[in-house]
Amino acid sequence: MTFAMEKPGLPSADDHAPAHIAIIMDGNGRWAQERGLPRTEGHRRGVDAVRRTVQAALEIGLTHLTLFSFSSENWCRPKAEIRDLFGLMRMFIRRDLADLHKHGVKIKVIGSRDGLEPDVLKMIDDAVALTKDNDTLILTIAFNYGGRDEIARAAQRIAAQVEQGTLKPEQVTQAVFADNLDTSGLPDPDLLIRTSGELRLSNFLLWQLAYAEFVFVDTYWPDFNREHLESAIAEFQQRNRRFGGVTARSTA
Repeated sequence: MTFAMEKPGLPSADDHAPAHIAIIMDGNGRWAQERGLPRTEGHRRGVDAVRRTVQAALEIGLTHLTLFSFSSENWCRPKAEIRDLFGLMRMFIRRDLADLHKHGVKIKVIGSRDGLEPDVLKMIDDAVALTKDNDTLILTIAFNYGGRDEIARAAQRIAAQVEQGTLKPEQVTQAVFADNLDTSGLPDPDLLIRTSGELRLSNFLLWQLAYAEFVFVDTYWPDFNREHLESAIAEFQQRNRRFGGVTARSTA
């Protein structure tokens, strides 16, 4: 992945653009089926869309980008498709990690480690370790992730602390709960984008998206590009974010 960081006229993160965008990358399979191609080809083209989106995020000046890569519910898919998805994950890390690191991208992976093969876990851990000191863009990959599972695991951690006597029940605040989520240390997304025209969260970041703005895009993920991203940001900039109040409130 080679970035050409020279395009002017992009939305600026200082110009009321979101600092943190989360994306449900949906529609790979349907993109392929409508073209008479195997679903694997849709997933492969989806990886190309990831590269385009990361490049655009760097150019725009986003500080956080979170991508829903593999759901904990995706295990019900055919074994061959799951194998191909994991193969693409391996390929993406091998081919793109060095360039991501070069451009200051810090990689974070959220989700359960259960069921992941040892070589996948090692690749994830190596990518996280290599990029841990980068700060240009925090790229969070939700892999083997489900929002309800994340919340349940956070509750288990808190229950264990209470049982051990290191935390009292009355000390369990929203902030404490958030600190026990996979996304601990990350700001909540300002904007959620979902591609393919579907209008649901699909168990993604259920806690963190409480006050995010949602933009649903009819385009399938393999066709998602800079123009779609900029259009979603422009729509976000027109929103009046009140966070339960009467007047608009800035998150800056």
